[in-house]
Amino acid sequence: MENAPGYSEATEHVRTSAVPLSHVSIEVGHFYMHDLTNGVDRIKAQFRRIVPLVAAFTESAKAEYGPNPRVSTCFLIDDYFRTDTKPAEILGRLLDAAAETGLRIDYLAREAGCWEVPAVVQAGVLKSPEIKLAELVRGRIVAEPEEGTNGRRPPTAESGWLCNGKRANDSRPGQAMHPDEPYEPPEEFGRREHSIFLDVEMWATVLKNRRTEVGTKWSCPYLASIWQLLRLGMLRYEGRPIAEPQPWVLGSRWPDNWWEMPTVLQLEPRAKPFAAYQSLSILPQRYVGIEHAVRVILDHVQLDDEVVDQIVGRGRDEGLTVPRKVTERLGHMLLAGS
Repeated sequence: MENAPGYSEATEHVRTSAVPLSHVSIEVGHFYMHDLTNGVDRIKAQFRRIVPLVAAFTESAKAEYGPNPRVSTCFLIDDYFRTDTKPAEILGRLLDAAAETGLRIDYLAREAGCWEVPAVVQAGVLKSPEIKLAELVRGRIVAEPEEGTNGRRPPTAESGWLCNGKRANDSRPGQAMHPDEPYEPPEEFGRREHSIFLDVEMWATVLKNRRTEVGTKWSCPYLASIWQLLRLGMLRYEGRPIAEPQPWVLGSRWPDNWWEMPTVLQLEPRAKPFAAYQSLSILPQRYVGIEHAVRVILDHVQLDDEVVDQIVGRGRDEGLTVPRKVTERLGHMLLAGS
């Protein structure tokens, strides 16, 4: 009997594309949009502090990655919570300040692009579709089960709240009517001697369009978590990289609104790759709470094993030990007094 033809689904296996990788991605500061609209003195002051730090961390990278480490720099624009500004005004002010202080910004990214990645069309051809990135990552969040729960509190997927432990019992119905039941404080999973408990709001349901349509408002820590995943090269859509940097032509006119810009814009043509084995964020001290929340969120994101294997393997090929746990690839430098 002749062999019957084999059959397989077209979607049975999607090839996972690799992304170019630097050794270190350095985020060179961050400002809320109101900082960017209120003059340049504060921007320049922060940039002047960061310039020698970038040089020092680049020099330090030689000890881990050899004499020619691949280091790229990036800056994230806060355009999700403030859409009432013009890119030309904001970016002109920001990049002029960077040039005056000697700060190199290789890549410029938009926070709203961590919510939705706009489609990329080149010469009338769709190169990549619009991607609802925040929704994509939401589907990968796995909360740790808490012992003794009674189902009263909605699950994380519904509530938008995620914590790193067991919540306190003081919100139970009738707690005040039963004084014999002892109060149980919150407890961090995997704590050492004492708990550091954190409960993070990742999104909230809001009314929009004259209060007739329900929508989702994503929180700053949640979008910052996606920003870190992009910088570490961890996200794919149907096997393809998400938000690949788009080149910017020197002297080009900035668009009239933020949504016309790509999620990641490459300013320096000869820059090392945007994504990296390790990220380092140089941020004002007021972001310490957000970065703590980012780590909690990322500890609960179930990443694609094939992507993790790919990046760990590429590191091994370069003689590097790349941790599988993504939070072990994050670094922070907090600027006091800012």
